[in-house]
Amino acid sequence: MRALVTGGAGFVGTNLIKRLSNNNHVEYRENIIASVDNYSTGLAENEIDCPGIRYFGGDISKITDYSDMIEDCDVIFHLAARARIQPSFKTPTQSLQSNVVGTQNILEWARQNGNIPVVYAGSSSKHGDVYSNPYTFTKWQGEQLCEMYSKVYDLPVTICRFYNVYGPHQLTEGDYCTVLGIFESLYKNNKPLTITGDGEQRRDFTHVEDIVDGLIKCHNSNNQYRWPPANSFNQFELGRGKNYSINEIADAFGDYPREYIDEWRGEMRDTLCTDTKAKDLLGWKPTRDIIEYIKETNG
Repeated sequence: MRALVTGGAGFVGTNLIKRLSNNNHVEYRENIIASVDNYSTGLAENEIDCPGIRYFGGDISKITDYSDMIEDCDVIFHLAARARIQPSFKTPTQSLQSNVVGTQNILEWARQNGNIPVVYAGSSSKHGDVYSNPYTFTKWQGEQLCEMYSKVYDLPVTICRFYNVYGPHQLTEGDYCTVLGIFESLYKNNKPLTITGDGEQRRDFTHVEDIVDGLIKCHNSNNQYRWPPANSFNQFELGRGKNYSINEIADAFGDYPREYIDEWRGEMRDTLCTDTKAKDLLGWKPTRDIIEYIKETNG
């Protein structure tokens, strides 16, 4: 496999490249993985030292040609984005540039180079009010671009919507932390767990290894035509199908102090994946549970 991974030094991208490198023996010349990342949240320390993996610094909103990074590309895993809802209120222009312009650049390069299949990282937040915050709106706009390119140009595109991803390489500091990343940092620094609102909002937490399984199954199944070949556009929900309240997540850290603050705006009250298409069509089955993960890693 010769794959381009945008956001390859980030949270999901790092876990994906690790899996691809293990599955495809990238030390051999015909298997190449190219990562492009602007390193705003991606980390150089996540880079894997392997001859078959190449890392490039760059902004997808400004790059229109990836040919110098990878030749004869088989698939693009488009994971790069200006993520998280709260920071997007402060930087809507950056969200637009990365999540919309950057996505259009990727899709256009894929079209111009033989309709390279694209696997796009969508967000479950689109099931709420897409106008409630810049992040959700721009990720939804990215999906609209994906569908347009598929219908107008027959570009093979698969949208994989993520549900509250957690696991190895998640950020634990800064504006782009996950809920669990914030909790882990506070716990390790002996500070109270900060909970917004009443803590009864529920999230469908999905382990990054399960997300990676889903991404690869989407690409592999596309190659095997396990859905109608005439349909070049598909979308899947990658969520565990079980949710927990934020209070329940805090409980997993044991009898530990917590502090309640004002509820954040623009956030959905609950998320829960009820769509079984990925499980039924792809055989994708998430197996990891966040409560068990917390107890194993923070016990």
